[in-house]
Amino acid sequence: METLYRSTRDQTGHTVTASQAILQGLPQDGGLYVPVDLPDLNLDLAKLSTASYQEITYQVMQAFFSDFTAEELRDCINQAYAQQSTIAPLRKSQDGYFLELFHGPTLSFKDLTMALLPQLLLTAAQKQTSDKDLVVLTATTGAAGKAALTNFAGVTGVKALSFYPEADISAIQKQQLVAQTGNNTAAIALAGNFDQAQTQVKLLLNDQELRQQLARNHYQLAAANSLNIGVLIPQIAYYIYAYTQLLNQKTITLGTKINFSVPTGNFGNILAGYYAQQLGVPINKLICATNRNDVLSHFFQTGTYDINRKFYATSAPALDVFIASDLERLLFRLTGHNPEQTKRLMTTLITTGHYEINQAMFAELTSFYAGSADDAAITKEINRIFRENQYTIDPHTAVASAVARQYHQQTNDKTLTITLATASPFKFPNTILAALAGKRESQDGILAAQRLADFINLPLPDVLGKLIGAPALQKWTTTPDKMYQTIIDVLRLHA
Repeated sequence: METLYRSTRDQTGHTVTASQAILQGLPQDGGLYVPVDLPDLNLDLAKLSTASYQEITYQVMQAFFSDFTAEELRDCINQAYAQQSTIAPLRKSQDGYFLELFHGPTLSFKDLTMALLPQLLLTAAQKQTSDKDLVVLTATTGAAGKAALTNFAGVTGVKALSFYPEADISAIQKQQLVAQTGNNTAAIALAGNFDQAQTQVKLLLNDQELRQQLARNHYQLAAANSLNIGVLIPQIAYYIYAYTQLLNQKTITLGTKINFSVPTGNFGNILAGYYAQQLGVPINKLICATNRNDVLSHFFQTGTYDINRKFYATSAPALDVFIASDLERLLFRLTGHNPEQTKRLMTTLITTGHYEINQAMFAELTSFYAGSADDAAITKEINRIFRENQYTIDPHTAVASAVARQYHQQTNDKTLTITLATASPFKFPNTILAALAGKRESQDGILAAQRLADFINLPLPDVLGKLIGAPALQKWTTTPDKMYQTIIDVLRLHA
């Protein structure tokens, strides 16, 4: 049965295929694409307990991306993971498990899905008989943008542009971005925050004047973060894979429920976990973990989404998000698939800075628990995990670990919890060293990462070692109001 997609805001009943949704990225009405109905995966978790990550990814994609052939999907998967020898292993701790999602080329969980996107987009373009080159846009807090640029670098027929908030990412992340190679890539420093970058990217993706100018120059736009179902849907795979690993290890028996604690910024990662639960993975609670910018956790606790508050630059910058775009997809389900109500809530957010869901919708949030951890709690958690487990976690993982601990203390729930480890600690060496050694490292960037490697007696990842002495190749800068013109300049477009 074919899985079709619709916009969260469309009231006409218009649907598109998976390849159309992947290629277009965003609907023109400003909403997000969601499946009309979640497909039936017929998950045989016992059988999948011995399956590879690649096979589980295929099982997910063939159900959701039903207008792709089996050969096309397997080719995408094989190309995506050919260079990754380690994918999503579980690491046992005294509190449960960490699911390590950071073993890809940029040391971020984003690698697992961004590796798939180039081939998915190119295959979708062929299906839609598009002969235009793709211009892939992304707004990033550091991880998604680098993963996108790395995986699109050198890919024929694609230009990849990533906008990042220059003041709100770690020194390592900035070094990764500015050292990005590839004549078809551009990392663009933004004098602004992530919410400004993401808001503008969403507007630009639906800017008809820009689309027409690109078309005259033989280009078409595409999106490269979890706003695109080509990124969102494959994330479901690692929730299934985590569960099947526990089955294979005989840590749990079939049907045993588990919790997942997820560091949450834009809501895409934890939304994939929610979809996994709806598809039959025995998940008890999805723990939504935020930092001091606790807009999301406040929403799950009260039913009110309110961005009229002070913004904090924290040690977990990927969570420094006020407008969690992927939450719109959950809202759409909470409204009973009501596009008018969904659009009204999102419009109210833009015009007033807040909205409140009704009691019936709030009652549907029982799958979730939410909490927050400020920088002091992050530091404390990094130190605790290291002392108790001789294991080093990054600040975002520390947020999820700390909030999971809050959850168990508050509820006395004895359910096994898997905490998603979304980034290598080597990407945030100053924060880690401050937590473990008790003082801020005077050096920054790659030198601090080497100091961390020495301190925890682990080798510096090769991909970071290559940054030593690497030239700054990416020198584009812009402001939120000039992003349109920057795209024109980067691509050297004619009128």
